[in-house]
Amino acid sequence: MSVGLLPPVVFEKFEVAETHHAASILYTDFRAEWDDLVGMLSSFILRQSDVLTPGGRKSPISLGIDRYFYNRQWVEKDFKIKVSADGETTLAPTHQVDYFRNRVAIETEWNNKDPFYDRDLTTFRLLFELNVLSVGVIVTRATELQDIFVALGRGTSFGNSTTHMGKLVPKLNNRASGGCPVLAFGIKKTAYDIAS
Repeated sequence: MSVGLLPPVVFEKFEVAETHHAASILYTDFRAEWDDLVGMLSSFILRQSDVLTPGGRKSPISLGIDRYFYNRQWVEKDFKIKVSADGETTLAPTHQVDYFRNRVAIETEWNNKDPFYDRDLTTFRLLFELNVLSVGVIVTRATELQDIFVALGRGTSFGNSTTHMGKLVPKLNNRASGGCPVLAFGIKKTAYDIAS
């Protein structure tokens, strides 16, 4: 698999899944976007203080990832799509991604309900089929982090029905993203820093 292009530090901190040679496409055709993604993953630290802070609309983990990408000219992007038949608009859905640049989309799913994966993968599939997206990326958490949340007394906030790799990987294996190349990264216990 082309995930071997990732540096060892990424595998130390993240569980990795891939469809349709996504890593190879990013590495070869979108090198600046690859470098930004690898830079974020390599430097990522899951701070205990961020886990303990209630998120509200967005958790401190998601906000930190936001800052990283927005500082590098990635943008939150709305795609307005119209479907028409015989001149009549039958569907005008809007699809949004957290970070977009140069045909690459990244979604962060830290602690949402797992149907958000269906939304993300459907968006990737549609944008890929419309030839505006080449690779989709999801940054989420490894299932093993639940042990840390339980130990911190936050286990009920991060339950089995929320977003984690155990919910995402079966959807990738079932081709929920169609032909769109997808890279997924699940934050592992080894990225956790109890001292910060």
